[in-house]
Order: sequence, then C-alpha cells, then structure tokens
Amino acid sequence: MSNARSPGDAGSILIVGASRGLGCAMAAEFAGRGWSVVGTVRGAGTPLHALAAERAGAVEVETLDMTDHDGIRSLGERLAGRAFDIVFVNAGIANRKPSDTLAEVSTDEFVEVMTTNVLGAMRAVEALGPLARPGGVIGVMSSGQGSIANNANGTNDVYRASKATLNQAMASYGGRHPERPMVLMAPGWIRTELGGPGAPFGVEEAMPQIVDVLVAQQDTPGLRYLDRHGKSVPW
Repeated sequence: MSNARSPGDAGSILIVGASRGLGCAMAAEFAGRGWSVVGTVRGAGTPLHALAAERAGAVEVETLDMTDHDGIRSLGERLAGRAFDIVFVNAGIANRKPSDTLAEVSTDEFVEVMTTNVLGAMRAVEALGPLARPGGVIGVMSSGQGSIANNANGTNDVYRASKATLNQAMASYGGRHPERPMVLMAPGWIRTELGGPGAPFGVEEAMPQIVDVLVAQQDTPGLRYLDRHGKSVPW
C-alpha cells in the first residue's frame, strides 16, 4: 500500500459523506491546510464538486450512497493501494419529527435512520478503515446526543438511539483493532441543515476545532469519544 500523500502535502484524508454541511466544511478546512482530500457524494452538482473545481488537484470526488453495501466495497477496491492519514465517516440523518418517541416514529423511518447512521457507517468503517496508514486515524461523526450518561431531558429518541448504537458498534470495532487510533467525534450543536438555524455555533467557528482534534489523534492507539475541544464525552 502506497502513501496517498504527495510531496509538499500536509497529509491526506478520505471523508465519506462530504457533499454538504459538516462533511464539505471538513473537506474545505483540510484542503485549506494543504491536505489532499478525497470526499464522497451521492449525486452531482454538490458543494463538494464546487470545492473540487476551486482546488483542482487537491480535492477529489467519489460517488457513494452510504446505504449501498456493494458500493462501499467497490469504493474500497477503487482506492486500494492508497493510504490515508485520516479516514473519516460522516454519516448522519435525523427522523423528520425529532419529538417522536420510539412508540410514535414509523418503522420505515426508524429503519432509515438506523441504516444510515449505524449500518452504513460501520460498513464504511469496515471496508475503508484499512485504507488508513499505520498510525492513521479512523474517525466517525457521532454526537453528544449519543451519550447515555448525558441524556437527562429525554428528547430526540430516534437520533439519540442511532448515535448510541453507533458508539457501541465502534467500541466493538475498537476491541478488534486496539492498535488503531480511532475517534468518535461529538461536534456539538452547529448550524447546518441537520443542526438547524437555532444552533449556537457556526461551521466556520467549529470546524477548525474539529480538525485540530482529529489531527492530534494520529499515532495514538485506542478509541476515544471526544468533543471538538478534545475533551472526553461520557459514554
């Protein structure tokens, strides 16, 4: 496996789920720091495509649907032989009515959230995590709402359940790969399409902090559940 880094580059990252929002902002932040970026999208004409046009040669775009198991495996085959300093899976959708309890949400909607946030994310980790160089970071976008210890208000049942399940699944993966640096990132409430306009922090403020934390985890084995300030989040 050859290193994906080119002479003069600061590093290389594969971002699964970078078409818009936090994923695209992460791609832009890393590219701005001189990193080589490969990001995945589901369709054409996304903000990531625009970023790739602005930063020709620094940002590559791959097509992937997080719910397509065969597509995830195919992406791994296309990128075989490359090594990334960070492989980051940015998967996250919420049910349409966050106030719905598990008794109220439809089965189809529950399955959609869990399939994307847990099954798709973990299939991506399993297929693409090996593309991280020895000492490279495997990261997943979790949430502070995945913390069982911090759940005091009993809201967002479906989304919370999906992120707590993701954390547990990553703990299992970490148990099988203790030599790997791994991060469950809890970015905080940020103004994105998912976070909504009422969130207290903008992407431009939060993303440099998120990137700093991810970069700092290189060559430090073990799974950590961290916020964007690098502080541990209670499980």
